[in-house]
Amino acid sequence: MRLVTFVFAFTLVLLGGTSQAAQKVLVLQSLRVAPYEEAAKGVRSVVAGNFRKLVLSDLDGLDVAKAVRDERPDVIVAIGTEAMNRVKRIKDTPIVYLMVFDQHNSLTTGSNITGIGMHVAPERQLVSAQKVMPRLKRVGTLYNPARSGALFRKSQATARSLGIDLVAREVRSSRDVLNLVEGMKGDIEAFLMLPDATLLTPEAIEYLLLFSLNNRIPIITFSDKYVQMGALMALDVDPYEVGRQAGEMVRKIQSGTSPESIPRSEPHGAVITINSRIARKLGLSLNEEALSRAKVIR
Repeated sequence: MRLVTFVFAFTLVLLGGTSQAAQKVLVLQSLRVAPYEEAAKGVRSVVAGNFRKLVLSDLDGLDVAKAVRDERPDVIVAIGTEAMNRVKRIKDTPIVYLMVFDQHNSLTTGSNITGIGMHVAPERQLVSAQKVMPRLKRVGTLYNPARSGALFRKSQATARSLGIDLVAREVRSSRDVLNLVEGMKGDIEAFLMLPDATLLTPEAIEYLLLFSLNNRIPIITFSDKYVQMGALMALDVDPYEVGRQAGEMVRKIQSGTSPESIPRSEPHGAVITINSRIARKLGLSLNEEALSRAKVIR
């Protein structure tokens, strides 16, 4: 009897594996750039089945929607905002997205859609910042209630738990950034940049970076591209690990779980990036243990 039960269970496992292996997974990637390539590798490391990748930047002049329909995939993985934009009207195929900037959820809503957010939660940035700068107690930030109010509230709760006073001002337009940040001079030890489109204009970014250098106030941000530009540190996504995370979602869909039953998630994998040159310019002494675990720009 035990042998029969074992054989039956083993057969089910084999059938399940065969079912997944027979399914076609189409990865639609916006650009052929390193972070997206790493994310695609992460997906591939987890997902079973017939795996196919199309890169939009290689498909100049091609009808992408038709190309996707011709592939007849069982699951679509959209890597990057433009990739998601091209498949958002597809309603009859499960879609898993990652590395998509969609602050107003206009691209990523739908019963056939699930995926992973673009940025590491700001509250995790504060935790990392205090590890890098253990004496950090007063942090400034700007937020637009209509765009980043929820992110700000989470950050505020985390700041309280860490013993950090979050000095916040509401901003309605990028034109207000200069005056609001100037008003924080002498009252904050660092500035937390939230992923809020109101703050991400070239002019606002340029002013924040100048304010940081002129007043020796480090910027904590969510993307290492701003660290390259002059922010002190970022807690940014690890593309390969986020790809693996998306791959696990694909596997659930392959096993019969509907996308709407799979909660959208924040990125799990994250990497701290620190600009040591900026740290020297700002006269900062950083925690050596935290530095040893970070990606350091020299």
